[in-house]
Amino acid sequence: MQAKDYEKFIHVKESPIHGKGIFTSVDIPEGSHIMVIQGDVISGNECERREEEENNVYIFWNGDTYIDTVNTEKIKYINHLCDCNCDVIDRDENSLWLIAYRDIKAGEELTIDYGYDEIYEWCKCALCA
Repeated sequence: MQAKDYEKFIHVKESPIHGKGIFTSVDIPEGSHIMVIQGDVISGNECERREEEENNVYIFWNGDTYIDTVNTEKIKYINHLCDCNCDVIDRDENSLWLIAYRDIKAGEELTIDYGYDEIYEWCKCALCA
């Protein structure tokens, strides 16, 4: 399957980790491109403004600019887990890829390591406990 094929099997539902999360209804092999992460491409200054003034936590960094995913249907619901099953990699200057970090079974929640220091202060996963 290609990324577009996997994305149609990703759905949002209540998460045992936090609020809502994104889940797969099919098995996804390690290394597979699951979905393209796209949104409003913004500068670092605009990112800081949106985080501070709008409490926007749905922003990804692609190395040069930031991608605000607040208006997306799915990717904004991806939750943090230190022992994650997905990773985010570069695609182009306006988007990123969500890929399978390991084999993922149907029914699993898709997770990433948010990768910023403050996340580990409140993380309640088995690795941080």
